[in-house]
Amino acid sequence: MSRREAKPVAAALSAGVDAPVFDEPWQAEAFAMTVALHDKGLFSWSEWANALSAEVKQPGAASDGHDYYEHWLAALEKLLSAKGVAGKNDVDTLAAAWERAAYATPHGKPILLENDPGPAE
Repeated sequence: MSRREAKPVAAALSAGVDAPVFDEPWQAEAFAMTVALHDKGLFSWSEWANALSAEVKQPGAASDGHDYYEHWLAALEKLLSAKGVAGKNDVDTLAAAWERAAYATPHGKPILLENDPGPAE
């Protein structure tokens, strides 16, 4: 590749350097949780790679990868369940509590789990 040919490639790479890595805050949080759990020794990188790979290969995965972090989160939830840390029901119950807390929190205020009014009866 000549310098002339390399210039547009370098410009394209440079243009993306300032682009955000994550589209949504929850994606960064899922990434950080995965790294922290690995650092604590809950699973090896090989286990993680296998879990994530299995999710990404699921039928219906987006060919453009826009659902990558949804697969990431599903892989993390399955690993947590397989390791006996948190089962699907535990994760679903906690997710519902956070969602209720979000709806109960005034705009502009931090969402805190203690804001959860509890399940509707």
